[in-house]
Amino acid sequence: MATKVESSRRPTFAVGRRIPRPGKAWLGVPVTLYLLTLLVLPVVLIAMYSVGLLTNTVYPPIEYSWDNWKDFLPNNWLSFDTYAPLRETGAIYFDRFKVSMMITLLVSVSAVILAYPLAYFLAFIARKHRYTLLLVMLAPFFTSYLLRVYAWTVMLPGSGTVNSVLERIGVVDPANPITFFYHSKFAIGLVLAYSYIPFVALPIFVVLDNLDRRLLEAAQDLGANRFLAFLKVTLPLSLPGVIAAFVFVLIPTTGEYITPYLVGGPDDSMFGNFIYDAFVAGNRWNFGSVLSMWLMIVVVVLIAASAKYLTADLRGSRG
Repeated sequence: MATKVESSRRPTFAVGRRIPRPGKAWLGVPVTLYLLTLLVLPVVLIAMYSVGLLTNTVYPPIEYSWDNWKDFLPNNWLSFDTYAPLRETGAIYFDRFKVSMMITLLVSVSAVILAYPLAYFLAFIARKHRYTLLLVMLAPFFTSYLLRVYAWTVMLPGSGTVNSVLERIGVVDPANPITFFYHSKFAIGLVLAYSYIPFVALPIFVVLDNLDRRLLEAAQDLGANRFLAFLKVTLPLSLPGVIAAFVFVLIPTTGEYITPYLVGGPDDSMFGNFIYDAFVAGNRWNFGSVLSMWLMIVVVVLIAASAKYLTADLRGSRG
């Protein structure tokens, strides 16, 4: 009887009621703090510099202002005065941005066009040896990027390796070497395309390597030759990889600095060189922040425009 009384005094819990436990959301706190500190906070600081809320100089004092943006954007884009004269500073920097984007677009298109046959060869012709050849192709690019650019400064000048070879085979007169190979926009485009071709081939290779071969067999069974099968089947299905490769080159080359500095001429500076000059040489952090913010805005727009291709599922069934 006593046992029954004692058992009746024990606390009872409702059916289905659970003891509250701490959630797992706290596990994401370190990662969130890491991203906020290293990614978001620097962008916020640069944005504050660009509108005058922070400054690295004593004068002018800290004051919220869009003057630095007005100095960069031509025709006073931030005002409603459409008849305002063109600002000289804005014209110089904005025109250089347009030239830089033109070089970047040409480099991106050239790199994709040159990388596509390479990716096609690895995916359809090399077959069993494709990964070995891919590793061999990427091996030279495990060295320093700076050293590879410096190597071109030896090959491209008038007395460099390229002109020496052309002189020996009788294509170039030793007294009149080809000068546009070095300190020119051509040199910048050539070195940038060379630097990115192997890496551009990777996303294209992934798409082609995972392409369902039965589609090509079906196209040939329906009477299509190899070229028509490539044009109607292989090329359209590889477009996600092609566009991803294009963006892969376009985004980093928009802020390229080393290559124009080493192989470009005095009038061939790209937008990244102007950002460096504003921060380091000119000690104009506020104006340099404007240039940096503008470049980041352009990159974000490019990523947003190509997001559906960059997040495409490239793991097609191979059958």
